Amino acid sequence: MDRPQPVTRELKRDLANLRSLNRWFGSHRLVRHFLRRWLKPNGKARILDVATGSGDIPRLIVDHARRENVSVHIDAIDQQASTIEIARGLSSAYPAIDFYCADLFEWNPPELYDIVLCSLTLHHFSNDDAVRVLQKIRELSTARILVADLRRARWLTFAVYFVTATIYRDAMTKTDARLSRLEKFRAPKICRWPPSDLDRIVIASIVEGPRCLTLKIPSRDPSRHGG
Repeated sequence: MDRPQPVTRELKRDLANLRSLNRWFGSHRLVRHFLRRWLKPNGKARILDVATGSGDIPRLIVDHARRENVSVHIDAIDQQASTIEIARGLSSAYPAIDFYCADLFEWNPPELYDIVLCSLTLHHFSNDDAVRVLQKIRELSTARILVADLRRARWLTFAVYFVTATIYRDAMTKTDARLSRLEKFRAPKICRWPPSDLDRIVIASIVEGPRCLTLKIPSRDPSRHGG
């Protein structure tokens, strides 16, 4: 999944499986929890979804916004061109979403965002690169940031192995799900970052739900944040 590849039936099936797993394991529920807090009726928001995959989170946001009469515009980025092509095909009824094949570290939009989301992505990075990801998305947001990812739990290990042995048995899905379970998000290491030139970011555990961890993240550019 992380390697460049063409659009195939296997890739489409794997992305469909991942969307289903996201729903079952609480990713959608967690995002909705914060949408209810952050998107107010009759309001508006400019949103970035990082590593969007097939775009299930942006579509979830638009569905919520329509129900609550919130005006949203979402930029959704992913490094894989084939994944973005599939996401666009699934989102023809969602004109509020623009999909881009782009590298986060090279993403420099003309306007910053009210909300930046990064769901089930950070565990793919080394600790040093995870710091860079958080610094970059912090610089792209004027207000809210939500990072939702996996944390260690015995029941999660059992559940992932069970569903990939009985329900989601496609080779690509099985490999991706089990590797993600092994990698997990390293929140304790990030908690030891130096307490200088900081801003807030919400890091929420898929396993623990909205009982989230709020951390302070060191900025790469002190001049952009005036104290």
